[in-house]
Formats: sequence, C-alpha cells, structure tokens
Amino acid sequence: MAGLWTKTRTTLEMIKWEHSIFALPFALTAVVLAAHGLPAGRTLLWILVAMVAARSCAMAFNRWADAEFDAANPRTKNRAIPVGLLSREFVLGFTVVTAIVFVLSAAQLNSLTLDLSPVVLVVLLGYSYTKRVTRWSHLVLGLALGLAPSAAWIAVRGALDPRILVLTAAVTLWAGGFDVLYACQDFRHDRTAGLFSLPQAVGIPASFRAARIMHLAMLALLVWFGLLFHFRAAGWAGIAAVGLLLGYEHSLVSPGDLRRLNAAFFTMNGVIAMVFLVFVAADVWMRS
Repeated sequence: MAGLWTKTRTTLEMIKWEHSIFALPFALTAVVLAAHGLPAGRTLLWILVAMVAARSCAMAFNRWADAEFDAANPRTKNRAIPVGLLSREFVLGFTVVTAIVFVLSAAQLNSLTLDLSPVVLVVLLGYSYTKRVTRWSHLVLGLALGLAPSAAWIAVRGALDPRILVLTAAVTLWAGGFDVLYACQDFRHDRTAGLFSLPQAVGIPASFRAARIMHLAMLALLVWFGLLFHFRAAGWAGIAAVGLLLGYEHSLVSPGDLRRLNAAFFTMNGVIAMVFLVFVAADVWMRS
C-alpha cells in the first residue's frame, strides 16, 4: 500500500492535477451560460470527471512522449520518468486508463459528446508531437484548453452554439500566449535538440511581443463574447478584471528576467480563469 500511495502521489505530481483549474473555470462558464444557471447535478458531475480525465490523459501522454527530451533538458531532467520514479510503461498505461475514463464520461452526457470524444483526444495527444514540426505548437496547446468551453456547452445542450466558439478562440489565444512565454525558458535547449517553438524561431523579445498581441486579441474576443451573450455590469466587470490581471502578469516578467514566470504562468492564470467564471456566473444569477 505504501508503494501504491507513493506511485499515486508521484503520478499526480507529474500531471500537475491541481492545474486543471486553468481550463475548468472556462468550461464551467460555458456550463452556466448554457444552462442559464446550474445544470442537473448528474450532468455537472460527468463534465467534471471528463475534464479532469482529459487533462490527466494529455499531461501523462506528454510526459511519455517527451521523456527523452525532458532527460536532456536541465529544466525538466528531474521529472518522474527521467529520474526513474515512474516507468514509461506505467505512464502509458495511465494515459490509456484516463482516455477510457474520458470517453466513458462523454458517453454519460449525450451522443454528440461521445461522437466527438475521439476528436478531442486527437488534439490533446497530438499536441505532444507538434513541437517537432512547427513553431506554432503553442496554439495547438491553446486549442487543447480552448476546446473545454465548447465541449461543456455541448455536454449541457447536446448541440453546438457558434457563439461559444468565440470563448474557445479567446481561451486558445490566452493559453497559447502564455505557452510562448513559458517556452522562453527552453530557448537554448530547443535549438540544440532540434525542436520548434516561437522563441527558438524568432528570439525572446519578439516572442514577448507576440504573446502580448495574443492576449490583446483574447481581450477583444471576450468583448465580442460579452456582446453576443448580452452581458450586464457584472459580466463586463469580469472582462475588465481579466484585462487588469493580464497586464499584471506581463509586468512580472520581461525578456531579460524570467525568474517570476512560474508565478505569472501558474498562479495568476488560475486566478484569471476563476475571476472570469465568478463574474459571469454573477451576471447570469442577477438576470435569473
């Protein structure tokens, strides 16, 4: 039992399960809008299970696919597979199990979520290989998170409303922009290893400018989203809060100083997602 607990703890640390909060609040935002409040408890439960399973599957597969690159990278050489805490076989098995849980969860929601679950898995797992072929892998990662609100909408309504695609695009640019910044840490390693990224291709200062443009575009999309869903004061306040928090995040790092990147990338991104959810939920509640 002690060995099982140790392996479980190591697995949870490997997949950073606590960072499920990045995409989850945006998915719940779509849930609240689609249901005009809260959906049935059963629906909400299976959405949560599907979300956690999908992200766990994607993270585990990424660690499995990138194990050799991680071992050669000073920043990632202490991850679970390179140091031998978990075997590649175990991590691949975990990936398969979580993929099955995701598909079964989708089946509990409606026929369309089940039909689309393989497409979602292709995006989630395919991302791990995009850095081998294109500098724009950051946007594929962004899409992997951006699918969450559209998937959640379909889970509640059983059909896709084109309006929710605007939030998917906003989340894609939000996550993609910060992945560009995060990739600045691996600028030299990516060039040595023959991997592609925006920092590797255009340098760190230009990558910072690209990330800022992505986040400004995200804010523009959120404004469009607010217009489409007829936001009132609370919803617009949420968008304003996201803009202020994004500005603060960018103030934490610069091309010459990446020391506070983890605080910007992990802590503040979770705050941004939760703040947006709370304000939109308040907007929906006040209209009910």
